[in-house]
Amino acid sequence: MTQHGGLATFTTAAFRGEYFMTHSSLSRTPEDVDIVTRNRQFDIEEVLATNWHSDDVFKTAFFNALSILFPLGEQFFIDSVKAYRSEIDDPVLQERVKGFMGQESVHRREHQKYNEALCEAHGLDLEELEALVAKRKAFAQKHLPALRQLAGTVALEHLTAIMADATFRNPATLEGAHPKMKELWHWHALEETEHKAVAFDVFEAVGGGTGMRRSAMILTTIEFTHHVIRNMRLLLRDYKGSRIKLWFGGMKFLFGKNGALRGLLRPYLDFYRKDFHPWDHDNRELVGSVMKEFGGGTVQPI
Repeated sequence: MTQHGGLATFTTAAFRGEYFMTHSSLSRTPEDVDIVTRNRQFDIEEVLATNWHSDDVFKTAFFNALSILFPLGEQFFIDSVKAYRSEIDDPVLQERVKGFMGQESVHRREHQKYNEALCEAHGLDLEELEALVAKRKAFAQKHLPALRQLAGTVALEHLTAIMADATFRNPATLEGAHPKMKELWHWHALEETEHKAVAFDVFEAVGGGTGMRRSAMILTTIEFTHHVIRNMRLLLRDYKGSRIKLWFGGMKFLFGKNGALRGLLRPYLDFYRKDFHPWDHDNRELVGSVMKEFGGGTVQPI
């Protein structure tokens, strides 16, 4: 399996889930996880004018609603990790922080372009869609201690990581999606997997505790769910068909057999364990295999 760094170069021993310690002896991130900043750019303006996922209004709106959250969210992630960068002595973790910030910067850029094109195509107000997230972000950065902001990032990174894993574990999630959009979401999911433990390792390295991590996840879960539902309601407010039928079918897509969010409860609850680490969910082999089939070798690092 050939690819520029990252998951596709893992050895057979790594696939067996063998863990290695970084120089700081704090991280349980596998030694062979490379965090590669891929300067991807996606030509999706025309696609976003359509119901690009299976010509299905709900499926398309669900992914679009997630995208609306990302630019502001990913800038918050970068800022919260960057605040502690000078306190990290471990050169391995420092390099992973650099990779994390690089990946999230490209994610932010590409989803900003995604969101602007989406709003232009459908006559939507991006400022309105982002208003609540912008308000929450501003409040957190003004009133919460830096460590609590980092704890929120740790929680959100876990949510995105288990959703990324579900995307690969259940190919039906993106079955029927436009190829360009499938490519974008697979690229994002791959990189969320690669850097899923960086914020967590920084949090532990600077003294973050289990209680703060748990409370951050409770609040983050409520906030994240609220934001997604709000965005979907705004995106679907001009829908002319039966809303009962729309949401019933949508719940089947999310939680039914082979549903996009099926199987997330156990990995979600694992986060509350005192001894939890994101790479306890060692999905390197799965993601590497999926990316090989997907054509992940076409990605190029900056």
